[in-house]
Amino acid sequence: MEKVGGQAVVEGVMMRSKTKVATAVRILKEKKIKVKVTRLKDPPNIFKLPVIRGIYTLVDSLILGTKALIWSSNQNLEDAEKIKTSEMVLTLLFSFALGLGLFLGIPYLITKFVFGKGLWFSLMEGLIRVSLLLAYLGLISLSGEVKKLFQYHGAEHKVINCYEAGEEVTAANVKKYATLHARCGTSFIFIVLIFSIITFSFLETGWMRLFWKFLLIPVVAGVSYEFLKLSDKFKENFLMKILVWPGLMLQKITTKEPDEQQIRVSIQAWKKAVE
Repeated sequence: MEKVGGQAVVEGVMMRSKTKVATAVRILKEKKIKVKVTRLKDPPNIFKLPVIRGIYTLVDSLILGTKALIWSSNQNLEDAEKIKTSEMVLTLLFSFALGLGLFLGIPYLITKFVFGKGLWFSLMEGLIRVSLLLAYLGLISLSGEVKKLFQYHGAEHKVINCYEAGEEVTAANVKKYATLHARCGTSFIFIVLIFSIITFSFLETGWMRLFWKFLLIPVVAGVSYEFLKLSDKFKENFLMKILVWPGLMLQKITTKEPDEQQIRVSIQAWKKAVE
């Protein structure tokens, strides 16, 4: 069975198979579903090596996800309101820089001036980082638009769960499945946080620590990706269930139960990605 992944976009879902990306969006005024399909090129073999493939997949997913987000954002806007690619890229770059400052810089500064150094320093820095992530997700989930995005995220997972269970992918069947999935990006973020705590505990405290963190982030992401694939392969293993449980619980914030129309949008994206 071909692996399928995806993400929620504005009023829709993007689904990705090995060969295609399909983005389905609900057009509110016309009450119809519009789908855009893009074919993917097979990456060079060097990008299929362990760890390296994780870094490549992360960058590739960010690029494809940004394109899908821009396209979906513009489908329900008038011509004069449409978002330009440059505007979206600048917004995402600003958000990325803000995220680095929030989840790397602030925890370091707080820990540096309160807890000193050593293993205790690394553990407390990691704990502050996780707490900030939970607070951030909890805060944005209060927004109506973000809640709708989380519903589409849940719809994406339900469709993939139904597909991977070998059942016919219909709205009635999809409704029975959970909104949680082992390969979710939310779980990936949590795994990155845990591996970063372990990895960064070996770094000396000081301003060079921040420099090395920036350099090691791709490596941590690559290793985390390998663990994510392993966790999906052995998801029925008792020990693996314990290890992935925190990431699944985090998904309870980033996924919400979708309505039937949101499920149908997700099904359309899945169909075009795998057909």
